[in-house]
Amino acid sequence: MKQRWFSENDETHSQWYADHFRNLVAEGADTEGEARLVDAVVKPRSRILDAGCGQGRTSGSLAERGHEVVAVDIDATLLAAARIDHPGPTYVECDLALLDIRDDMGASLIFDAAVSAGNVITYVEPGTEVDVLRSIRAHLAADAPCIMGFHTERYAVSDFDRDLSSAGFILESRFATWDLRPWRDEAEFVVSILRNPTTK
Repeated sequence: MKQRWFSENDETHSQWYADHFRNLVAEGADTEGEARLVDAVVKPRSRILDAGCGQGRTSGSLAERGHEVVAVDIDATLLAAARIDHPGPTYVECDLALLDIRDDMGASLIFDAAVSAGNVITYVEPGTEVDVLRSIRAHLAADAPCIMGFHTERYAVSDFDRDLSSAGFILESRFATWDLRPWRDEAEFVVSILRNPTTK
């Protein structure tokens, strides 16, 4: 099997997606809501992992806010667009289930926070959701947050809660939107703030 991002979309979709957000920016649309929330949660000049960065809008916005950002995606087309449209972050092509980012000395790179927006977790290879969550958590400092959002029709919240627990995360807060509207069971979208426990 392969990532649903590829199996559910044709070969033109990635370029369409990059162009879609370019058009939104040109029209003056607000495309930085996710970055504003992450920026509010973390300390200034944090090291942040963007897990599934797409065309780089959240990564670029966080870098502009002074954070050190490593942005990972499996789609080479989107990464190429990200490097052009949102320079600043370090972009890495990688399957999130196999995430292994290392520093210049070969040690695993540890982050102050992670963000995964744009339905990323719902587009990974079926059955690898726990692996993806574990890989992200392995790169987080103790007590670091991971903020993740997706449409509930693509991934049942009850399944997500089971998987985040299996991966060792703690659910800290939950909202229905990136601008923190209160969570309700019938919400079409969910934003969860997970926390890496202080003891592993």
